[in-house]
Amino acid sequence: MNLAVIGTGYVGLVSGTCLAETGNYVICVDVDEKKIETMKGGQIPIYEPGLEVLFLRNIVKKRLSFTTELREAVRKSDIIFLCLPTPQGGDGAADLKYVLKVSDDLGRMFKEEPDLGFKVIVDKSTVPVGTSDRVRAAVRKHAPDFDFDVCSNPEFLREGIAVEDFMKPERVIVGTSNEKTKKVMEQLYEPFVRTGNPVYFMDEKSAEMTKYAANSFIAMKISFMNEIARLCELTGAQVDNVRLGIGSDSRIGKRYLFPGIGYGGSCFPKDVHALVNTANENKYDFKILKSVIDVNKEQVNHFYKKIEKHFKGNIKGKHFALWGLAFKPNTDDVREAPAHYLIKLLVEAGATVKAYDPEANQSTKTVLGDVIKYAESSEEALKEADALVVVTEWKEFRNPDFGIIKNTLKAPVIFDGRNLYDPDKLNGLKFSYYSIGRTEIVN
Repeated sequence: MNLAVIGTGYVGLVSGTCLAETGNYVICVDVDEKKIETMKGGQIPIYEPGLEVLFLRNIVKKRLSFTTELREAVRKSDIIFLCLPTPQGGDGAADLKYVLKVSDDLGRMFKEEPDLGFKVIVDKSTVPVGTSDRVRAAVRKHAPDFDFDVCSNPEFLREGIAVEDFMKPERVIVGTSNEKTKKVMEQLYEPFVRTGNPVYFMDEKSAEMTKYAANSFIAMKISFMNEIARLCELTGAQVDNVRLGIGSDSRIGKRYLFPGIGYGGSCFPKDVHALVNTANENKYDFKILKSVIDVNKEQVNHFYKKIEKHFKGNIKGKHFALWGLAFKPNTDDVREAPAHYLIKLLVEAGATVKAYDPEANQSTKTVLGDVIKYAESSEEALKEADALVVVTEWKEFRNPDFGIIKNTLKAPVIFDGRNLYDPDKLNGLKFSYYSIGRTEIVN
């Protein structure tokens, strides 16, 4: 099949590459000329495990190509994926200006070239309920008689394992009321669900709501566990035991029950706010999700207070080693990263920070500049530091040499925002160790 993927951000590039891998001919479109030239040269602009191999293979096979010319891509394609940014606006709503601008452009194009044949426009971006109708109206305004349809096909990609998620999806959601579109999308996704995982067809509005509901529910689980962890700290319960106890209940499940310093990234914060905004527009008070937002916002502050308490309320002049800058491991994405909020609190209090992340040093420097210093290794970050702060659970941080840490730090103090280490082990090594929802170790 011939596909156009408009927008080469995280979702667009992963989707386009994986769709090419199953034999489709994919043209990726972006207005950023430099970015397009970079990809034409075989370089991917994001870090995502497993993506580069597929990316290069499909370029060589001439199934994956790149252009800044929207008209060129649309002429050659039967399916047009909209993978455009929907940033959070000031009121919390998803900003649809990019989606609607391209929809308007498509309408003008269809008016000028009415014989292009049936086109399926796919909303792959995360968009509010009713967006399919708005895209359809934007196209129809210019080309009322053109043969096309708009469907919703939300993505459920987890950064760090996005290629696996796309190639082996747990489920595929397609929102369409058009039988011709349904057949097209069935054919497109058949190679991805050969093991029997379902493709659910539903109306467009339900598909759009499904995406927001899924991400908001996961965010709710994360905030719930962070609340439980804080209560464990007050009662003497151990959150690791609680997590195992409730995670073995099939009604709850084991995933997303690890407490930490809060969720971040491009999806959860934006999507939760957008769903609250949708509720507000419909005069519904979504109390649970408002609390989820509040709990997540407070979690970094709660962790910061552990640092402040250890240093008796004064961290001015203290220097911290910080491991982890990305919002989660296996990505260089620092959007809404808890590490950035924690750095802000530390710097405002007069501390200095030297940070290390396996992939996100440069993306952090783009955002924070020289507010902090950057290390080339985890061990380098430790030098001259008063304490180590662990923020992102990269695998290389899970089993470090505690002897090196102890001998390099000015004092053996670790603040673990991801509960990576065994408190008993660190107590035996005479560390002061602070984590989330567990007994503090003070030596």
